[in-house]
Amino acid sequence: MTNPQIEIYTDGAARGNPGPGGYGIVMMSGNYRKELSEGFRKTTNNRMELLAVIVALETLKVENSNVTVYTDSKYVSEAVNQDWISTWIKKNFKKVKNPDLWKRFINIYKLHNVKFVWVKGHSDNEGNNRCDYLAVEASKKTNLLIDHFYETINQEENKLL
Repeated sequence: MTNPQIEIYTDGAARGNPGPGGYGIVMMSGNYRKELSEGFRKTTNNRMELLAVIVALETLKVENSNVTVYTDSKYVSEAVNQDWISTWIKKNFKKVKNPDLWKRFINIYKLHNVKFVWVKGHSDNEGNNRCDYLAVEASKKTNLLIDHFYETINQEENKLL
């Protein structure tokens, strides 16, 4: 049996930055299509961009899947495509923003064959536009989740000021 070929579109949004945020995901393989989204009460757009990719990869049921991730986030795509992530790992994520998410990303990323493709946001890309809609709508929900790492780190940093 060959490993499945999966296309994933992801997007993250924050209204305010930091502010209420959300992510949107569209996953496709053959005739299969799945959409996911979630909102958080206080976070950043980069956290949501990265979390979208993480959640999408964690949703996959077959290891070693062949995955193409389409994202409008250069933060995420270039971290992998430019191999910044190798340096971050060697430095144990010192002075890297969102280390909690990058560590979580690495654990799931290494289980699949993942290729990142950057797409221009807010253009005519149907998958990216759908994810943007899902992310923004998720950020507007009434029962938003708490991004515990982000809110805890910010509270500790604010105490130092």
